[in-house]
Amino acid sequence: MKSVLVSKLLTPAQKGLLINAGVGMVEWDAIKKQPIEFELPQEPFDSLIFTSSFAIQHFFSVCPPSGFATKKVFCVGSKSASLLKKYGLQVLEVAKNAEDLGQIIGSHHKEGSFLFCMGNLRRQELPHLLKENNIRYKELIVYRTSLHPKSFDQEFDGILFFSPSAVESYMAKNTMGTSTVFCIGSTTAGEAQKHTQNIIISNKPTVENVIVQVVKYVKDNHSFKPSKDYEIPPY
Repeated sequence: MKSVLVSKLLTPAQKGLLINAGVGMVEWDAIKKQPIEFELPQEPFDSLIFTSSFAIQHFFSVCPPSGFATKKVFCVGSKSASLLKKYGLQVLEVAKNAEDLGQIIGSHHKEGSFLFCMGNLRRQELPHLLKENNIRYKELIVYRTSLHPKSFDQEFDGILFFSPSAVESYMAKNTMGTSTVFCIGSTTAGEAQKHTQNIIISNKPTVENVIVQVVKYVKDNHSFKPSKDYEIPPY
């Protein structure tokens, strides 16, 4: 029987995509996110940076969006962009991952001053690019992420990962074995690549698109055996 491990809890609609394809699943919350108290810095800024929808939701649950209507907003992912637009904010740039966003800011928005709202386990790529381009920014931690490792006594045909931290959480007590790994983006794939080469990266950084890749893989291969037709894109 085809079986996959999903490293987060899915919505009923997301589960349905797998169930309708005949794929059995085990859900596991690989990481825990906890909102924390924060205070805005005293220094003025004209732009906001978000790399997760969780940061957006908590930030604007504390700070009314109306107070940031004149700010430019930069984010990662179409889900985050849609959420920001619902708050009535001006989304100036959207990128597939944090590194791409840093390159866009470094190339086209050097004169701005930024507040980067993030979790405690944020990656280094974006801050490195901002510093490299002498861009003025402040970091504001609005939530904490902790790993939630769990040992599994079976090897799954496929494993779905949605963040580098989820990969770390899984590897704390398990091995990849021969599982085919499905990743939400190149940054997550970069962490997975430390442990396996059987990786497929989604076309878009959404949970739904990761699931679509699983369904397509099963349909094309009739199994989860690694195929030479699926190669890791450069990143």
